Amino acid sequence: MILTGQNFIGSERTGVGSETFQAMNPATGDLLPTSFYEATEAEVDRAVLRAEAVFQEYKEMAVEDRALFLEAIGDELFALGDNLIDRCIAETALPAARLNGERMRTINQLKMFASLIREGSWVDARIDTAIPDRQPLPRPDIRQMHIPLGPVGIFGASNFPLAFSVAGGDTASALAAGCPVVVKAHPLHPGTSEMVAQAIVSAAHKTGMPDGVFSMVQGTSVDVGMAIVLHPKITAVGFTGSFRGGKALFDAANKRETPIPVFAEMGSSNPVFLLPGAVSERAEALAAGLIGSLNMGVGQFCTNPGLLIANDSPETSELLKKMGDMVSETVPGTMLSEGIRNNYETGVSKLMSFQGVELVSEGTSGSGENQVHSKVFKTKANHFIEHSELEEEVFGPSTLSVIAEGKAEMLEIARKMQGHLTATIQGTDADLDAYKDLIHILERKVGRLLFNGYPTGVEVGQAMVHGGPYPATTAPQSTSVGTGAIKRFVRPVCYQDFPQTSLPLALRDDNPLNLWRLINGELKKK
Repeated sequence: MILTGQNFIGSERTGVGSETFQAMNPATGDLLPTSFYEATEAEVDRAVLRAEAVFQEYKEMAVEDRALFLEAIGDELFALGDNLIDRCIAETALPAARLNGERMRTINQLKMFASLIREGSWVDARIDTAIPDRQPLPRPDIRQMHIPLGPVGIFGASNFPLAFSVAGGDTASALAAGCPVVVKAHPLHPGTSEMVAQAIVSAAHKTGMPDGVFSMVQGTSVDVGMAIVLHPKITAVGFTGSFRGGKALFDAANKRETPIPVFAEMGSSNPVFLLPGAVSERAEALAAGLIGSLNMGVGQFCTNPGLLIANDSPETSELLKKMGDMVSETVPGTMLSEGIRNNYETGVSKLMSFQGVELVSEGTSGSGENQVHSKVFKTKANHFIEHSELEEEVFGPSTLSVIAEGKAEMLEIARKMQGHLTATIQGTDADLDAYKDLIHILERKVGRLLFNGYPTGVEVGQAMVHGGPYPATTAPQSTSVGTGAIKRFVRPVCYQDFPQTSLPLALRDDNPLNLWRLINGELKKK
């Protein structure tokens, strides 16, 4: 595929702006071929208006047609072959095995949403039939279901150039819901984004989708993204990235004349609580697991274990020593960009500037472009509690071990924590019994609670929750991974006393879609 550097307004390719940019290979610092046009406000406007123009048509299309569209996107992504992977390696320095796995994850989640909308119960159809002779007043016929919101703005993530990007989970769930999308491609991988966008446009054409169901704009300026968020026809936003970026979009969306929801996943420190029994029984295995999780992808995961909390004991000291020994042998890794590397180095420098924070160990230094090494820090619980900044995420391969003086102090740490995507408890059955209060506290702090596992790696499935209370996300009632993600882009509508022929198919008495529905309080199909 020959890259053009143009933006996509439906199937139309356009590049009318005067500003261009190039991708950079983070491993070498070299600029990559192809200059990409920075989208103008007029191009963003045209993309959104085209999405609005086809919304009703796309919303009313047969579910099977939308499902085939999603599956076709997956087929087109696979057909890109090594060309997609090669360009993605050049733009991200991520290994081929990781990217091939991420492509399959992207394809599988497209298939998952196709299956979801075919099954249909996600519309949450509810029917309360009329009771005309009810006293003192008759009950009308009331029926409810979820319908799509309208055009949605999607922002690609830097650290997942496929699975959380142009055809990632946000796009897949919005398209499944019946919402056209306008994607803001991430500027760190514009070539990858263009190739994926072409795959989506090709799939749309082959499956007869209305032209405008998908558009994508490029740009390094915040103005491009803000033009999407502030456009009056955009009804919701999906974002994966930094706290600063997500909060800026959230604030802008809430200042609109008509505020809209922003589903921003903004990262977290993902605390891991190391309970005494686990530390005593399997310190070496814990050390290996934690360091493996810490270093996965050079620590560039929003679920990286950035905080470890353990009680002060000889066993904990031995665990930290083992972790330090392993970290000292860790080879450096290349981060996604110079900016991300600089932010990591600023974050670890800030940690080291705090009195009471000690560097336990660090990996070997690297001489390559944008290379960093892992670091393990430690501090005491009282110091951590006094300085809330120590809880902030450092995006990269570093972790802060917080040493508590017993159970009460560990629980105090948990109570004072802000929202995170995950929390992990490493323990024995006896630990869980002794620390049952910890579970109750953490349920209110995170979206996913793990036992004897590691937070990196988010399974795509029916039950997954990738979300959490603020500041991990701006919408703690939602998830950006799993089939529950579709509910971000729909809203309930109630139809009262409508004739059968005017009702949506999901709410008609004969149930032509064969859905499970809540009828007069009872879940059934007929």
